[in-house]
Amino acid sequence: MEKMGLNEIRQAFQSFYESKGHYKRKSFSLIPEKDKSLLLINSGMAPLKPYFAGLETPPSKRMTTCQKCIRTGDIENVGYTSRHGTFFEMLGSFSFGDYFKKESITWGWELMTQVLKLPEDRLWVSVYEEDDEAYDIWKNVIGFPEERIVRLGKDDNFWEIGTGPCGPCSEIYYDRGEEYGCGKEDCRPGCDCDRYIEFWNHVFTQFSRDENGNYSDLAHPNIDTGMGLERIATIMQGVDSIFDVDTVRYILDSVVERSGVAYKSGKADTDVSIRIITDHLRSMTFMIGDGIIPSNEGRGYVLRRLLRRAARHGKLLGIQGSFLSDLCAKVIEISGNAYSELKEKEDYIKKVIAIEESKFSSTIDQGMSIIEDYVSQMKAEHKTLLEGEKVFKLHDTYGFPLELTQEILQEQGCEADVEGFKKHMEHQKELARAAQKSKEDAGWEEANADLDLGERTTFTGYETLSDTGTVTLLFAGKNPIDELKEGDTCMVVLNRTPFYAESGGQACDRGTISTDAFEGDVLDVSKKQNVFVHKVKAVSGTLRRDETVHCQVDLENRNHTARNHTATHLLHAALRQVLGEHVQQAGSSVAADSLRFDFTHFEAMTKDELLKTEAIVNHQISRFLDVFTREMPIKEAEKEGAIGLFSDKYGDTVRVVSIGDCSKELCGGTHVANSGQIGVFRLLSESGVASGVRRIEAITGASVLKKLEENERILSETAELLKTNSSGLVNRAVGLTEEIRALKKEVEEFKKNAMGGALDQMFAEAKTINGVTLLTRSFKDYAIDDLRKLSDDVKKEHKNTAMVFAAQNGSKVTFLVSLTDDLLDQGYHAGKMIKQIAAAAGGGGGGKADMAQAGAKDPSKIPDAFAMAETLL
Repeated sequence: MEKMGLNEIRQAFQSFYESKGHYKRKSFSLIPEKDKSLLLINSGMAPLKPYFAGLETPPSKRMTTCQKCIRTGDIENVGYTSRHGTFFEMLGSFSFGDYFKKESITWGWELMTQVLKLPEDRLWVSVYEEDDEAYDIWKNVIGFPEERIVRLGKDDNFWEIGTGPCGPCSEIYYDRGEEYGCGKEDCRPGCDCDRYIEFWNHVFTQFSRDENGNYSDLAHPNIDTGMGLERIATIMQGVDSIFDVDTVRYILDSVVERSGVAYKSGKADTDVSIRIITDHLRSMTFMIGDGIIPSNEGRGYVLRRLLRRAARHGKLLGIQGSFLSDLCAKVIEISGNAYSELKEKEDYIKKVIAIEESKFSSTIDQGMSIIEDYVSQMKAEHKTLLEGEKVFKLHDTYGFPLELTQEILQEQGCEADVEGFKKHMEHQKELARAAQKSKEDAGWEEANADLDLGERTTFTGYETLSDTGTVTLLFAGKNPIDELKEGDTCMVVLNRTPFYAESGGQACDRGTISTDAFEGDVLDVSKKQNVFVHKVKAVSGTLRRDETVHCQVDLENRNHTARNHTATHLLHAALRQVLGEHVQQAGSSVAADSLRFDFTHFEAMTKDELLKTEAIVNHQISRFLDVFTREMPIKEAEKEGAIGLFSDKYGDTVRVVSIGDCSKELCGGTHVANSGQIGVFRLLSESGVASGVRRIEAITGASVLKKLEENERILSETAELLKTNSSGLVNRAVGLTEEIRALKKEVEEFKKNAMGGALDQMFAEAKTINGVTLLTRSFKDYAIDDLRKLSDDVKKEHKNTAMVFAAQNGSKVTFLVSLTDDLLDQGYHAGKMIKQIAAAAGGGGGGKADMAQAGAKDPSKIPDAFAMAETLL
C-alpha cells in the first residue's frame, strides 16, 4: 500500500470515476438549496436527493463528487476521541438509473486494488443477508474469498428512511490487525471492537417501500456510494487518528506553535483543546466560505457555537488575544486548491472570524468568572444543577451558547437546567413578537386560506397597464358574496389582470376597475397559488360575478415603483463591488416612494463605502443602460451568472432581468426600460437589523427632489432662527458652539464655588452620631458627577465622615452615599446603606463599600431618606 496524502486520494478517486464516464461535479454548498429538513449538508448524497427522487434531472446519469459536510450531533466527543470531527469530506460515486451492482462493485474493487493499492488480504466486505446478487458478484465475479464476505441484517446493511426509495448495501472494511481486536474467535465486521474499520459503503437503491411496509422494485435502480476521505486517509497513511492525517495535522501543528503547548497524541489533557481548535477551524472556515455568518439562529448559531467553543479552548491553552482569524489561513492554504472559494474569500473569512472573536473576547473573561462563581456557590450548597435563569443570563448577556455552558459545567461535575433555559428563551421571543407591530389587513390571508379561489389568473402587467378581465369570485372574509355595492370593500378575483400582486418585496399596483355601471379603487393586490386577489373599494355602482371589467393601473405609481426596483438591482451590484461577493440579499421592500434593501454583511459600512456605493449606482444610471427581461431554463440562467437570491421558489423556467453589463438577477418584478429613467439615486441611511444583516434605505427620481426641497426648508428655517442665511450657517454654528463652551465653563466655575460655600455650611450643620460625622445635602439641577467630585474633595481633607447627597433634577432624584476609608474598617458599607436610604424615597440601587448611588421617584421624601441615614449610624 502506497502512502498517499489526503489531497492526492481525493484527486485519484474523482479522476478514476471520470475515466468511467462520470461527471465530476464540485462540492455543493454546505447550505442546503432545497432541503428544508437539513440545517447543513451532512452527507455526500444529501444534495443529490432531488435526483434520486426524480424531482430534477441530473446533469449526467453518472456523477462523482467530494462533498464537504458538517455534523454536530456528537460534538461533545470531538477532541476526546481520535475519530470524531464536525467537518469531513465524503467521496462519492452515483448512478441515476444507469449502471447497477456489478459495475459499482467491480469498479470499486479496481479503485481499491489498482489505484489506491490497498492490500487485498486486509479487506473484508459485508452484504445484506438476503442480497444473493451482491454476494455472488463479490464471490464469483471479483473472486473475493468467501470466508471474508459477511452477511449482516437489516440494521447494518439495508438503507431506508421511512417510505420511498430504499435498498440493501455492501460495506467494505479494512482489517487493522489483531492488536486492535477483542480477541474473540468470531471477531469480524459487525463486531463492536476497533479491529475492522468500515471505509466505503455501496448502497443499491432498488426498492420502494409503501406505508404498509411492502417493497416493490424500482423501474430504474440507483447507486449511491460514500467513502469518508479522512477515514481512508488514516488507513493509507498508517495513523490511528484523523488528527494525524497530513492535512489535518498541518492545521494542528499551527495551533501547537501558536499556543506553545506540545501535542502528546491524545495522551495529555491539553490535547483535547488542541484537537477541538483544529477541528473547529476547519468547520468555521468552510462555513463562512459558503456564506454563513455567526448569529443566534439556525446554521449561524452552529457557526457561532463552534467559533466561541474554539476561542474558549484557546484561552485554556493560554493563547492571548485573537488567534482563530490568523490560523484559518492554514485551512485555506492546505484546502484552497480543491475548494477555490476559500482562496477567493480569504480576506472575508478572516474578517468575519476576527469580528466574532472580538465580540466574544469582550465578554468571555467576565462570563467565565461568573460561571466559576456559580460553580463555587453550587458546590458550597451541595448542588449540581445550575438554574435556567442563570444559564440564560450567560447566553443573553455574555454570549455563551447553551452547549458551551453545558460543556464547562460538565467539566466541573455539574449540569445546566435546560428546560428552565428554554422557558426564559421562549419568554424573550414572546416579548419580541409582542413588540412587532401587526400589519394592517394582513389577517385576510388566513381568513381565505380554506376558500377555493378557482383557476389561475393570467397576468398581463408586463406588457400593458390597461386590460379587461372577468370577475370569477367576490368574497369577504371566508364567505363568497354575489355583489359589491357602493361604499363597501371586498376581495375580487379576475381571470386576467394587469395589476402586479405584492411579491418578491415589491409593493402591488394601485388603480381602478370599472364597468359602465361601476367604478372601484384597487387598494391592494395579493397572489395565492397564482390566483390574483384584488382588494377593491366600490366608489360608485354595483359589481357582480361574471361581469367583464376594465382594469387601469395607476401609471405614475407603477413607474415610481419600477424605478425603485431597478435601482435596487443596481444597489445590489454596487454593494458586491464595494464590499465583496459575499453580499447577498436578505430581504427588500420596493414601493413607489422609497426602497429598502437588506443584505448580508458583518459590520457597519464606512462613510467612504456608502459614498462609493451611491456613486457607482448613479454612474450606472447615467450610462443609460438598457433593461431587458428573458425567460429561460434555470440551468441556463445559472450558467450565465444570474444571481438567484431565493432559488427554492423558482420553477424550471425563470425570468431574468439584466441591466446592461452590470446586473443580472432572477426577478419577477416590474422595471424601467432603461437605467436613465431612474433619474438619480440617493442613499438615506445604513443600519443593522440583525446579526450579520445590514439595511440600506434610499430614494430615487421625484422622491429625491422632494427630499431636497425638505432639506432646503429646514436649512432656511434654521438660518432664520439663528439670524443668518443658509450660506452663513456653518460659521454661525461654530460661533454659537464657542459661546456655549465658554458659558458652560462659567457655569462649572459657579457650581464649584457654590459647592465650596455649601461645604462649609454642611460641616457647620453636620450631625455627629456614634462618633461619625454625617453630612447631608440636597442639590437642585446638579449632575451626580458633581456630587462625586464633592465627596472626593471631602475625603482628601477629612476622616470619619459619611456623606449622603441628593441630586434633584425635576422629578428625578439620585442619591449618593460616600464614606471615608476609615469607616470601611469599622464595618460600614455604602452599598448596603444606600438600599435603605433610597427605599425611604421610593427608590433602589447599590454599589461598592466606599461609594454607591441609587435612583428615587419622590423628591418630597428626601428628608425621610436623610433621617434613615441617621438611624443607620
